[in-house]
Amino acid sequence: MITEIAVERVEFTCGSCWHRWSVDYDVQRHRDALDAEWEYFYRDNLPVPSPYTPDGAPPCAQCGRHWVGRLVARRPVPLSGGDADAPRSRVPAEGGHRPERHSAPMLHASGHPQPQVEPS
Repeated sequence: MITEIAVERVEFTCGSCWHRWSVDYDVQRHRDALDAEWEYFYRDNLPVPSPYTPDGAPPCAQCGRHWVGRLVARRPVPLSGGDADAPRSRVPAEGGHRPERHSAPMLHASGHPQPQVEPS
């Protein structure tokens, strides 16, 4: 069962060349039948390892080294729970509702401005 969906902005700072960059990840938390919780990370709709681990850290664009990221911002995505007060729109059975959503360009994870480097 999905327990949480969020977009997390993860910042990386290379400890070798000090290059900084950030990436947005889609994160899903699931609870399995044994009550264990699991996180799944996606970047541009593709599953990826956790950016908070050495195996999931992307390479630095300057030197290629891998450094674990840190969370700098997150936006939870509300889960529909049948909230009677939430506005909703019925999707027509014909399938012609907002057909442009199928051909809209991908909102890429790296398509946002990088955070400003704070002076030391």
